[in-house]
Amino acid sequence: MPTIATYSLFWLFLMLLAIGNGAVRETTYGQHLSALQAHQVSTATAMIAFGIAVWLLSKWRAPESGAQALTIGGIWLVMTLCFEFLFGHYIAGHSWATLLQDYNLLSGRLWLLLLAWVMFLPYIAYRARLHAG
Repeated sequence: MPTIATYSLFWLFLMLLAIGNGAVRETTYGQHLSALQAHQVSTATAMIAFGIAVWLLSKWRAPESGAQALTIGGIWLVMTLCFEFLFGHYIAGHSWATLLQDYNLLSGRLWLLLLAWVMFLPYIAYRARLHAG
């Protein structure tokens, strides 16, 4: 299977991690923190989980080039945005305003950082593998 196809399918695993991360937030620390604090902690734990998962994947199948790694990140970004807005609005029933609220860094929402992480994580893993030998 080509590398881009492998990484595109792996995105499904990342979404399962994200859903699990959200479930942990809602059933544990989210009950003891404000909604904003829980969102911030959840964003950080998602970034860590994604980083570990992509690092492990890159040990098995690394992108073939920096350009390919960025292409994979771009595909992941588009898939994530489509999932968030299509699922969030049409399945979960959130308003567009509610969905867009997560993009306000000035109000402490960190979702944009996770999106940037998703975009550049394949490239970061690729570069780290180059330096690790």
